[in-house]
Amino acid sequence: MTAELSPAELIASRAAAQLLSGAAPGDCAAAVSRLVGVQAQAPGPARLALRPRTRERTAEDVDRARADGALVCTWAMRGTLHLLAAADVRWITGLLGPVFARAGRRRREQLGLDEATCRKAFAALEDVLADGDPLTRPVLVDRLNARGLAIAPDTQAPPHLLAYAANSGLICRGPDTEAGDPTYALMDRWVPSATPLPREAALAELARRYLTGYGPSTPDDFAAWSGLPLTDAKRAFTAIASSSVEVKVQDRRMLALPDQLSPRTGAPARLLGHFDPYLLGYRRRDLVLDPAHTKKVQAGGGFLQPIATWRGRVVAVWKLEHRTGRSEVALTPFASLSPASEAALQEEVTDLSRFLTRRIAMKAAAPTPGPGGGSPGPLSEPGTASGRRTRSPASRAGGSAPRSDRSGP
Repeated sequence: MTAELSPAELIASRAAAQLLSGAAPGDCAAAVSRLVGVQAQAPGPARLALRPRTRERTAEDVDRARADGALVCTWAMRGTLHLLAAADVRWITGLLGPVFARAGRRRREQLGLDEATCRKAFAALEDVLADGDPLTRPVLVDRLNARGLAIAPDTQAPPHLLAYAANSGLICRGPDTEAGDPTYALMDRWVPSATPLPREAALAELARRYLTGYGPSTPDDFAAWSGLPLTDAKRAFTAIASSSVEVKVQDRRMLALPDQLSPRTGAPARLLGHFDPYLLGYRRRDLVLDPAHTKKVQAGGGFLQPIATWRGRVVAVWKLEHRTGRSEVALTPFASLSPASEAALQEEVTDLSRFLTRRIAMKAAAPTPGPGGGSPGPLSEPGTASGRRTRSPASRAGGSAPRSDRSGP
């Protein structure tokens, strides 16, 4: 039997799945595990993703979880850097690593990294990192070259080589240095051992975990979030069909876990950072983001601006500005904020101050409505607004914005 949900109920169910409403864990690793992973090409956005999804944690707690090894940074979904719970690193790398290693082969060869060179480099990496101390990329490249390799440090060869080594399960990121520079370590010295999962079992587990943190959802959304081919995504959803429930939202059919059908209402106001899972978890985002405002959030490529939500819908973009002696959340709403929404977002700014342990104020700029002023239904076709076709393109906390979605090491 197919259950029916309204768009508002779907928004509320997804917010609860993503730990944006209801009880939140007091542990950073538990929150990351719920989401499977948090994009972490820059440390600031990864920290900010955990603020509303944990209870009484701070940015320092996130960094401490990385330094202690409870959270591990490596290449995962979509071939991008993610924070993963340590217990998930090996099976996720085993499933997704080969997909992105194959995808990067041509570029590696263009950079002079043929398979023989890479295998020689892998052996040297294992030797260089054998004492267990994580090393920065410049140090690694110097030591590889001292062992007879010829890796040009000022090219894209080093990041592509290290990403390939990570996708092969050889290395992962270690803790950042005090200066904020990333380090690299042998996975065997940094991540607990685990029994490998057969590929079909890993596909099913990833789909199950995805539904837990993002459901109800579709195979298309799962493929976009994971970077898996759509055929694999559909096969994974088929594998978990017996333990899930089909739901219908207007004209769209999705899968959900049974407990996601419990009555839920509303979603609290949230300030979410760059690359937040609230948007990255789905191919279609028109449920929560009016396509008329898409370019304000994603001007091109995979770069997603920080967003503010009210009742589950994206109502503004924001940035953290620093002035002499003070910091401000500069909010640019898409329409005039109601007193209730402004008060709720002010509470989020107060919590952001707690999380970053600094005093932060909020200022709201004049609204910037989208073209035409129209607002489509919450489940209209992507890229359409008021009957017109529009183009729909696919920070560090308190610092400069990170690079786009497919970042190198």
